[in-house]
Amino acid sequence: MSNERSLVYLVTGGCGFLGRHLLGVLLEKEDRVREIRLFDKVVDPRLTVHSTDGVKVSVIQGDITDYSSVREAMCGADVVFHSASLVDVWHKVPDAVINAVNVTGTENVIHACVELGVQYLVYTSSMEVVGPNIKGDPFIRGDEETPYNISHSMPYPRSKAVAERMVVKANHTEVSGGKTLYTCSLRPTGIYGEKHQLMKEFYDKGVQSGGRLILGVPKDTEHGRVYAGNVAWMHLLAARGLMERPQTVGGEVYFCYDDSPYKSYEDFNLQFLSAFDFKQVRVPLAVLWFLAVFNDLVRWLLRPVFRYTPLLNRYTLAVACTSFTVRSDKARRHFQYTPLFGWEECRARTQTWVNTFPTFSKKDS
Repeated sequence: MSNERSLVYLVTGGCGFLGRHLLGVLLEKEDRVREIRLFDKVVDPRLTVHSTDGVKVSVIQGDITDYSSVREAMCGADVVFHSASLVDVWHKVPDAVINAVNVTGTENVIHACVELGVQYLVYTSSMEVVGPNIKGDPFIRGDEETPYNISHSMPYPRSKAVAERMVVKANHTEVSGGKTLYTCSLRPTGIYGEKHQLMKEFYDKGVQSGGRLILGVPKDTEHGRVYAGNVAWMHLLAARGLMERPQTVGGEVYFCYDDSPYKSYEDFNLQFLSAFDFKQVRVPLAVLWFLAVFNDLVRWLLRPVFRYTPLLNRYTLAVACTSFTVRSDKARRHFQYTPLFGWEECRARTQTWVNTFPTFSKKDS
């Protein structure tokens, strides 16, 4: 393809955590882009300030479940990064709402691609379409072909799995103008980085507990974490792969990981909070299992009158206690993925953001 600035990229969920990182990578690393559209339900108009002499950044408010707004936003787009998603593993959101966003929203994107002649679609899936399962079966340095007992017990991973299958099946569909749609799906492990809400909630939980962090995940548990900037970079490389090698990349799924250290979610987050005076309180795993079962029982009993949604339930505990690590070798082979940011830079960027959290000392409690 020529190096003229001719491509229009649309990012669904573009004002969210990953969407902002996608914006940054597109502006820094894609020399063929002339417009980046950020489509989201909750928008941040300030992001248009990133427009340059050669690249227009547009912010478009719309609902991914509303086909007309999706179609309008996608009109004239060349590449779609479909990252809009509703993540919930705490029973906070009704199942129907999760399915409307994650499944119906994906149907709308695919339908709009077909109607408008958009040829390239990269879907942001999740490792949770595979696991961990609630049985606690480990997945160690696995790849896309590694056998695993997939068992979805929550609406979120079920909906993501359904949406991913739809995207993969849509590959090589004929679209308007006699063109062909090429698709692929990326499965990031636990994403982290600047503005990551779950890491901020981990800090907030320590503050709310009077300077104590309640920990209980076995120390030998390993999870794969991936920096948001590297996830964004893989999206761009996958899009290029669809454009340049559609017969290789089209219809494929890819795990997304970088060289961040394998640690439990707790230990990974703790390495960024060492400057805060938190006291670590370790609770026996058996106690956590009892609390998780108790929380699920209370939630079921109160369901007719009150939505009880504690962070700890059997699913979240199983995920936290199950080792799940992946490799990104397939992405390296198919479209030469290597992390754009090495671990030291990922850590430094994230730490700089964490250092903006209010200083807390146990003397304040």
